[in-house]
Amino acid sequence: MSDSERHEYPGALPDGEELRSDVAPPSVAGHWFMPLLILLMVLAVLAGLVSVASYWKKEVVVRDFVVDGVSIMTNRELLSRLTGYKGSNLQELDAEELKQTIMVLPYLRDAVVSKELNGIVRVRVIEREPIALTVIDGRVTVIDREGFLLPWKPVIAERFPNLLEIAGTGRLKSASNGLQQLDRREVALILHFLEALSETEYACILIRELHLAGNNMTWYIAVQAPTRFIVGNDGNFKEKLKKFEIFWQKVISKKGFGCYDTVDLRFRDRIFTTDLVAPPVPQDISP
Repeated sequence: MSDSERHEYPGALPDGEELRSDVAPPSVAGHWFMPLLILLMVLAVLAGLVSVASYWKKEVVVRDFVVDGVSIMTNRELLSRLTGYKGSNLQELDAEELKQTIMVLPYLRDAVVSKELNGIVRVRVIEREPIALTVIDGRVTVIDREGFLLPWKPVIAERFPNLLEIAGTGRLKSASNGLQQLDRREVALILHFLEALSETEYACILIRELHLAGNNMTWYIAVQAPTRFIVGNDGNFKEKLKKFEIFWQKVISKKGFGCYDTVDLRFRDRIFTTDLVAPPVPQDISP
């Protein structure tokens, strides 16, 4: 090609020079160097912090316990079972083992154990909910929502002053938590009755004792009246309690509390009664 046919293009390399692809422009190398250096420094700092934190955690011991959520139980009940863990290594403390240590307490339904970095172990408790009372072997016993039988505590009378008394409970079973428990069908009947009772206008004030019985013969008694009000075992307690309120208002309040032996509320739109027969009065016989 003659000189007259040569053309120069901007950016073209001079004759005899080849483009080298293995050398990065200085500006590109400098662009990556500083961020890489900063990243390495940050990783080194983080590694140091992790090492220090790990060492510090190994040295932290359990200083104290904080209990949240108690209202029926007392802090002393729980803390008395936890004192043996005080001073132990916080990191090595088995939260599940600690939980099982306190789960033997009858009013404790569940617990959440958490460890805090300052050496505090926090125990958040979930207590059982009393719904009724019963008498077992001559002792007043509390029934919770799951049918477990719990020992009586004076605080129950303060916090739950109007608990329904249950009589006629069947055979009890032993549960895995060491407590005794009512039959699930009895528990379901009690809960259904209590739910209906809570929605009444004034039956909830009058009714104080529920007697469980087979053959659809469960009954209850109300204050001041010896009458047995039969509601059965087949539910529909809301309607039956409404009939009870009407009968109490229109009949019992006018005729008096000692007129009926039984009032049967099991039948739709009907109420059957039996009169209370007074015992014969003995007469003096003169010699």
